[in-house]
Amino acid sequence: MNRYLSDKPLLKRGIAILVLTLAIIVLMIFAGHPYAVEKYYSQGLYSVICYILHPVLNIFPFSIGDVMYIGVIGYLIYLVVLLIKHLFKKHFARAGSLVLGLIIGVQVGILLFYLLWGLNYFRPSAAERLNLKAERFTVAELQQVTTTLIDSANTTRSRLSEADLSQTNDTIYNRAKEAVLRLSGSSVNYRTYRPGVKPSLLTPLLNYISTSGYYNPFTTEAQVNYEQPLFARPFVACHEMSHQMGFGAEDEANFAGFMAAIASKDKLLRYSAYHLAVGEFMITLRGADSTVHKQLKTRVSAAVKADFKAEREYWLAYQNKAEVITGLFYDRFLKVNNQPQGLDTYNQMVTLVMALYRKK
Repeated sequence: MNRYLSDKPLLKRGIAILVLTLAIIVLMIFAGHPYAVEKYYSQGLYSVICYILHPVLNIFPFSIGDVMYIGVIGYLIYLVVLLIKHLFKKHFARAGSLVLGLIIGVQVGILLFYLLWGLNYFRPSAAERLNLKAERFTVAELQQVTTTLIDSANTTRSRLSEADLSQTNDTIYNRAKEAVLRLSGSSVNYRTYRPGVKPSLLTPLLNYISTSGYYNPFTTEAQVNYEQPLFARPFVACHEMSHQMGFGAEDEANFAGFMAAIASKDKLLRYSAYHLAVGEFMITLRGADSTVHKQLKTRVSAAVKADFKAEREYWLAYQNKAEVITGLFYDRFLKVNNQPQGLDTYNQMVTLVMALYRKK
């Protein structure tokens, strides 16, 4: 009888694992139908989730998602210690039950990830939704657009005053939010509900894994590394709030953030966007034609070059082996979630911007 009672919780947890596995499989089958995802999730359920969560979580000046992650990590450490303790005392039934409980927790986390936001990875591409022809482009076309972006970066940088370069984080976040709301009102394709961005409590950790910001899919909160160079923060804020719009892929979020930022009246925000774009385009141009890349490098103003140097030195100061490990993990994460180019997806923003300039 005692053995039956001890086996019963294990049986219940085994059944729960089976049910959750089936639920995940059904969800992934649904994810394989982009237009259904767009209609019933991105334009349906996800909109309702944002409408409910954003106003509530925006009340808090700190990231609830950060607190949640800290709590989960602490609890996992406790469970690992407890598991070791059970194994040491040969309480194998308790250890087995604990392991099954951990599996259930992971499965619930996966389901919540996709239901609360992650299915946006599988909607039709932004190029299709925005009617942009993301086609191959010539080196000449790339050179032309890169030149335009360099000139824009040079001009906006020269117009920055001391006041612009002394903005507080709160001012940066508010002006980025205004830009996102303006873009949201311009088209249903950029629609968002009560967007917001917060400084991440995990910023010291983000520095060591070379992360400028992140989006929490469980709480739909956008977080920014508040210590990175000031000129980079405005665009990062727009990028992370673009995820709140439902732009899942990183290149698409970069593009939406760029669209919001360059239409802003705030000089620092516009420069932040053009600075990011120049960096992305120059990387692509270097791979396409190193000679043209060298020619355009001389076109970049001394002030813009100094900012690139300051940004590079900032991240190099925190470079470590942990960054390589987390980079590999995130690269794999992106590939699993409909971004086959992994971390290189960030550079795919170039294709969308090229399509936009070609359309104009």
